[in-house]
Amino acid sequence: MTGHKLDRPIWAALASKQAYLSSGGPRAMRFPADISPFAATPDDDPESLARLAALIPSGAVFVTVAKTAAVPPQTTVEKAAPLIQMHAVDLVAAEPGEEVIALGDDDAPEMLELATLTRPGPFLINTHRLGRFIGVRKDGRLAAMAGERLHVDGYREVSAVCTHPDFRGRGYAGLLSRIVANRIKNEGETPFLHAYADNAAAIRLYESLGFRIERELVVQMLRRD
Repeated sequence: MTGHKLDRPIWAALASKQAYLSSGGPRAMRFPADISPFAATPDDDPESLARLAALIPSGAVFVTVAKTAAVPPQTTVEKAAPLIQMHAVDLVAAEPGEEVIALGDDDAPEMLELATLTRPGPFLINTHRLGRFIGVRKDGRLAAMAGERLHVDGYREVSAVCTHPDFRGRGYAGLLSRIVANRIKNEGETPFLHAYADNAAAIRLYESLGFRIERELVVQMLRRD
């Protein structure tokens, strides 16, 4: 793999801090199907792409994120879109309030329900096991959450930032993002995150928290034929 490691963030995670979750080999790897649909190669070599396709069961959907939009053989592109990767440069401090709680296995069904409703990105029943998640509960309901996803040497991704429509406008997304990002920074790593390039509202929010655009990538949703 050439260039910066976060040019291919999924591969970088599977080849380093999250290698314990990976399946595949030196030419292609993926996460467990119940944790994440993410899969990756270290390059766009035809053999690597063929190995990636071979990892995916027929009919299954998987997701790639890289600077280039190479399509493995025997796959169909269901969606492709430009993605912005942002890195924390001058983080705004955050003090966790009493309303912010840790989320775990017992909260997984509600986390999946919230993510399915708000669609912050791919989220499955065990996605929360990729990192630490926090949230806010109101009236017994999960009102908002945020957590960690990809973990690379020196970098950790802030992800699954979402708020239930009934509780928007209260600043939960910004608060939880700041808490997650500052924890990562205080542990000596650089927080980063992704947003669709046309999601101006999300990009403005993250810029207000101290994140800056680092690079442009492409996200692809692919179906194995």
